[in-house]
Amino acid sequence: MSELSLEDIEFIKILATSDSTVLQAGMNEATRKRLDEQVGVILREYYRENTTFSGRKRTEEFQKVGITEDHGKAAIACARRLGIDIS
Repeated sequence: MSELSLEDIEFIKILATSDSTVLQAGMNEATRKRLDEQVGVILREYYRENTTFSGRKRTEEFQKVGITEDHGKAAIACARRLGIDIS
């Protein structure tokens, strides 16, 4: 499990507070790749933790950097709308 970088944190916060249609319109291939390969992995780990109750590492990391449970859920929903497989 990789540590959250400042860029990852900002990406997750943007996903949590943005409209996916606006993001999709402005997304280039490099952004999509980053979302799928890095942020998507983090959100998948967070999702698994919260659906299988298999730990709290990601959840605690999110809380330390100000990403609430609602932000996490919103970021997952937005990522899904952008075509990123979370589950």
